[in-house]
Amino acid sequence: MAKIVLDLHEIYNRGYAIDTELNRVIAEAVEKRIRLVEIIPGKGSGQLKKRVLRFLTQPEIRNQYHRIEKDDKNFGRIFVHFRH
Repeated sequence: MAKIVLDLHEIYNRGYAIDTELNRVIAEAVEKRIRLVEIIPGKGSGQLKKRVLRFLTQPEIRNQYHRIEKDDKNFGRIFVHFRH
């Protein structure tokens, strides 16, 4: 199964870049019919993870994927599952 991995460690402090990359990876998954996107906001204080989750719950983004899974073994990972 193909998946896309987006690591946000390099751009954690640039809000516009985070939104741009999240939009890009969601669009790429839809376009290429990829079933899983792994987003790595990292552990840190949890603020970046909260930002990613807020982004993913926007209605126009939420319509594009099936479900979100927070990794219970690694706090710093989020899986976005698609049903094409």
